[in-house]
Amino acid sequence: MLHHFAPRPTATTTPVSALTKKEYRAWRKKQAKATLVWLDATGFAPDIGKVALLPARNGSIARVVLGLGESPNLWSFAGLAAALPSKGRYAYDKLPVAHANDAALAWALSTYQFTRYKKPSRKFATLVWPDGADLGRVTRLAQGIELGRDLINTPAEDLGPAELVEAVKTLGAQHNAKVTVIKGDALLKNNYPTVHAVGRAATRVPQLADLRWGAPGDPKVTLVGKGVCFDSGGLDLKSAAGMKLMKKDMGGAATALALAHAIMDAGLAVRLRVLIPTVENAVAGNAYRPGDVLTTRKGLTVEIGNTDAEGRLILCDALCEADSEEPEVLIDFATLTGAARVALGTELPALFSNDDELAQEILTAGLAEDDAVWRMPLHAPYNRHLDSKIADLNNIANIGQGGAITAALFLQRFVSSKRSWAHLDTMGWNTGSRPGRPAGGDVFGVRAVYAALEQRYPAAAQKTDEA
Repeated sequence: MLHHFAPRPTATTTPVSALTKKEYRAWRKKQAKATLVWLDATGFAPDIGKVALLPARNGSIARVVLGLGESPNLWSFAGLAAALPSKGRYAYDKLPVAHANDAALAWALSTYQFTRYKKPSRKFATLVWPDGADLGRVTRLAQGIELGRDLINTPAEDLGPAELVEAVKTLGAQHNAKVTVIKGDALLKNNYPTVHAVGRAATRVPQLADLRWGAPGDPKVTLVGKGVCFDSGGLDLKSAAGMKLMKKDMGGAATALALAHAIMDAGLAVRLRVLIPTVENAVAGNAYRPGDVLTTRKGLTVEIGNTDAEGRLILCDALCEADSEEPEVLIDFATLTGAARVALGTELPALFSNDDELAQEILTAGLAEDDAVWRMPLHAPYNRHLDSKIADLNNIANIGQGGAITAALFLQRFVSSKRSWAHLDTMGWNTGSRPGRPAGGDVFGVRAVYAALEQRYPAAAQKTDEA
């Protein structure tokens, strides 16, 4: 059971009526005059997230009314936790089973706090587990998202490549997965030259974590996550403002690990592999330079147009290795470009894919899970903007527009055309607080991709139930 949940109500449990606008109008007709006077006097309307605390004669709370707006979704339930007193036990009253998972997950996400360096800013009440909610599904998603948020929120001082690798090992141990690690100069011996080049200037050596889980005969699904624990920009140094949030540049790795937890906890019928290349992009005498030419794991040579385009460099070696095993599905996650944020804002990850079916599955699942992503084109003619006069390609485009597309096209060079591949370019950070989505690190797209994979590769128990 997650924090701030109880398995059953008690005699003092306060009921919560969650009502759409239409339901609220019908509900009002059954209420006492005193209740209506109170609701009207306090200006309550059943808009999304609006909460009314109805008083009992002894001054306690007799009932809570939660507005769901016109069409309820996950976030319609997210404002409840913060609106209630910090003590007490509450239970949804006659909540439709169709909304039970949303109500439970919204409560879990709304009560998240990052407490590594300070005490919790507030306490939360307890919610009785909603009738009909899928305990396993809600718990695994909430735990995965909490893991991802915690990793992104942790400063680089305490989360360098070694600590991120330890997080992979801990997750692997939790699920009986095998984890191997290549670090430092061993990356060169094992032919991961671009991972090594980007991370070699830091005192904390670059590493590659490789997690494997699942039955050998199941379809292969491989996740790759960008793990730049801090990005100074390298010799093409970022400004102070541009560097301020760069502890979040391992958000792709955090997203991949959050998703991996959900997949393994559910026991989806896949042979899962997770590759996390992790570095700190630092400045030193041995830092890689603008104008250098690197030979990648695939053998393609890359001219360095800008050392601040380092994420695609560590990803290209990992993608090449992932592709070599011919997985049925290959998905990478990265806080890759500011251009994606210009195009779509900070809350909507950009989805690129060479497989229309896979892309549509993720898009459809994202809408159903209230975890939307937006597909953008792998516009092949833009490949010309990655041309180099002295190497096979450049790590940045020769134009200032379409940066998210050209970055995705760069990555595509390291994936076979026959591979079913998707790339998510994500912010990994909430710039402001909204119910269930506090300011700070976050793992967008986890629920969307999980739901798509869950549909494709249901766990054995699910297959039995459906048969």
